[in-house]
Parts: sequence; C-alpha cells; structure tokens
Amino acid sequence: MSFADLGLIPELLRAVADTGYTTPTPIQQQAIPVVLSGRDVLGGAQTGTGKTAGFTLPLLQRLSRHASTSTSPARHPVRALILAPTRELAMQVFESVKTYSKHVPLRSTCIYGGVDMKPQIQELRNGVEIVVATPGRLLDHVQQKTIMLNQVEMLVLDEADRMLDMGFIPDIRRILDLLPASRQSLLFSATFSDEIKKLADQMLKEPQLIEVARRNMVSETITHRVHPVSAGLKRNLLAHILRHEPDTQALVFVATKIECGRLAHFLERHGIAADAIHGDKGQAQRTDTLEAFKSGKLRVLVATDVAARGLDIDDLPSVINFELPHTAEDYVHRIGRTGRAGRQGRAVSLVSAEEKHLLAEIEKLIKLQIPQEAVPGFDPEPDFHEAGARGRGRRSPSAKSPDAPREPAPSARSTAPARNTDTRRRGKSTIAADGFDFSKPYEPTSPVAAAGASLQPADAATEKHSGPPRRHARPIAVLLGGLGRK
Repeated sequence: MSFADLGLIPELLRAVADTGYTTPTPIQQQAIPVVLSGRDVLGGAQTGTGKTAGFTLPLLQRLSRHASTSTSPARHPVRALILAPTRELAMQVFESVKTYSKHVPLRSTCIYGGVDMKPQIQELRNGVEIVVATPGRLLDHVQQKTIMLNQVEMLVLDEADRMLDMGFIPDIRRILDLLPASRQSLLFSATFSDEIKKLADQMLKEPQLIEVARRNMVSETITHRVHPVSAGLKRNLLAHILRHEPDTQALVFVATKIECGRLAHFLERHGIAADAIHGDKGQAQRTDTLEAFKSGKLRVLVATDVAARGLDIDDLPSVINFELPHTAEDYVHRIGRTGRAGRQGRAVSLVSAEEKHLLAEIEKLIKLQIPQEAVPGFDPEPDFHEAGARGRGRRSPSAKSPDAPREPAPSARSTAPARNTDTRRRGKSTIAADGFDFSKPYEPTSPVAAAGASLQPADAATEKHSGPPRRHARPIAVLLGGLGRK
C-alpha cells in the first residue's frame, strides 16, 4: 500500500514524497482513512511507528478547505488544536506539521512554557489555523485573552498517558470546556491503560479504536541487555562501555537532575563528549544541546525522563538506562528513542541489587525476560541474585522475619542497667529517687535485697520530713525546663 491509496490530496502526497517515505506504517494505514471520514479515534501504537503523521496528514487534509493566502488574521482563526505534554514533543509535532503543510497555505505555530510569551502572542494575532501547545502555556494565553478557541474543529491529544502521569488532566478538562461541542477529537498514545480508556469515554464520541500492537509492547527491532553491577561501579562501567564503542552515540537516562549533571561532567573528565538535558535547563540551552547531539558533536546525551518522549533522533543506536525508571511504562518510552522507523537499536540497563525489583516489573510489563551479562571487573553486589525475591521497601532474605522477636528476652534485659535521665543533671546529687547512686559501679542484687533497698529511701524520707508523706512530683518536659520522663 502507498500513501496515494489512503486518499490523500496531491499537495500532501508531494510533501510526503519530499521526506522520502513511500509506504505508510500500520498505524498510518488504519488511522488516516478513519480520521478523513470525520470519526473520533482512540489510537495506540508503540513509540517510533509514525503515529504523528497518522494524525497530522488527515488533519491537514480536512482543514485544506479553509486554506487561504489572505493576510487578514480574520481569515486564519484557530481551527485545530494539538496538545502535547512536553516542550520537546510539542516542537517535534510542530516540525511534522510544517513539513507536511509546505504545499498547503495553512498557518501553524507552537506555544510552550519556559520562553517569552511576546513572540507567541504576535504569531497568534497574525492568525494561525493550527496550534500545537502544552496545556499550561495554552491556559496562560487563554487567561490573557490572546487566543480564541471557539472555532476549533479538531482536537488532538498526543501522548495522553504521559499527560495523566504529569497531572495535566485538570488543565485538559478546563481546555475542553472552551472548545465547541461539535468537533472531531483524536487521542493517541504509545501505551494504553484502563485510565486512558476511561478518559477517552469522557472525551470522545463513539471513537474508533485503533491498536496496531499489543499494549506496552516494545519494538521488535530493539535488542535488550542487562549488566548486573554494584551501584558504586556504575559510572566506571558506563565509561568502559562507551570507550569500547568509540563511534556510537548513546542517550543515557538517569533518575534525578543532580545525577544528570554529575554524570555528564564525569564523562567529560574521562574524555567522552557529553552534555546533560533536564527540566531545570532553559529552553534555549535544551534546544542547543539537542541540536549538538543530533549533529554528532556530542557522543552522549545524559537526560532525565523529560527526554523520554518527544525526542526524534534519526538512527540513534543505543539507549542506556544508568538508573531504571520507577515506573515500568517509562522504560517503554525511554527505549522508544532507538529502533525507530524499522531501524535496529539497543537498550542497555545497568542494574544494581536495589533495582532488581524494578527490573522484574519491567519484564512483567513487556512480557520479555531480558538477558543478563556480567562485565568482568564490574561485579554486582553479593546479594544481587537474592535481591529479586524482595520487593520495594522489603527486608532482604538475610534480615529478620517479621515474626522474629525485636528485643532481647526479659531475662536478658534484667541484667542491664536502667536508663535514667538523672545522669544528665548538672551539679546535682547523683542519688536517684529510688536510692540508686549513679556515681558507684553497678552491682546486681538479689530480688530480696533490691526490695529492701527500695524501701530505704522511703523510710529515710519519712524520718527526714515530718508530716504526711508527699506525692512524687510529676515529671516536666525538657523543653519546659524539666528533666523529662524518668
């Protein structure tokens, strides 16, 4: 099947031919005709299979009847809205829109946070038919009344499961309230969960379900490998792997922003061209870093999960998980940066003993047992193989069982001196209220003698003080000037 068989107009076919693509992917073959018919779509495909073109091409064709070369902003109202969870993904979708609309006079723009709003406001005032946006920045424009959404005919939610993870659903619901009820809605996602289907039931009208791959299935063009290693040797192992593959680019994922910068600096000190990208970097820095990596100036890009989606790097050979993600679904999105469009890719994970349970969750999700290969000189912890039996936060097999006694037996405790806060008194008597002298070595006594000794202070107090016996003073908290509970 060719793109011409899908019913696309000549202008779009020319744009597709310019990109070099000749055969549509499975998601494109199924989605494009359904979208062209005007039906709502719930589409799912493993990442890297071309689902962006699957909704961009038919969207452009449906809006082509409004194409106009007029300079009047009134002739270019917002007719299509594409929402993406991250800046990188929004820019990638926007690039696809520009690529495929090069022969159709439709205007488009991309609005996202982290940059000045003034240029975005100016573009919106000039008039655009297609807006690619992140939810937060779109609501900023709505609040400032720099965008009108009352003529939107098509809505696309891309990577909807990521929006769920990032907490964008309340923002999306606010945006939905601003859109016309009579619209065509498309929801695309790399993974399908029950929560996504529940959201689709609320947003879509009798949608056509298009699922070209098993849920959370990874690309068959990716080979997986695990290197068991001690947590303290991970950096050295990573440098070892990269030195033995000098011509290979790699995208390395870590869990935190701090580790992201430290690891990139470590690799630089070892003669490996590397840089970091994470959420605390400005948009200009992130763009420059990505361009340097795509152009080959950088061998290694160290990233947090901010780069797990939206990075479209041609023929990226390797993805390395320096730290496994805490959510198994994120593994699918991370390694989806390699093995795209039918190319071969590798997914390497450096796993320590405390991450073994995360590896088990990933293998369960993708229904694949990943082969493990120990690298000589970079051995894992001794309890690595036992670590798989315990879950997150559980004790190791060598630890006590929950039923084991946590304290010594009473007979063992009876020989230990009781703790008393009187030893912390400054300049006061070392004689406790029960007659025990803390200045003398402890001598265990028989129960009878101890009972006799316990009576002596009371008798002495009675002889020393006349009148009725006094009650013991209640202890006063240390913060209030007392000595605490005895």
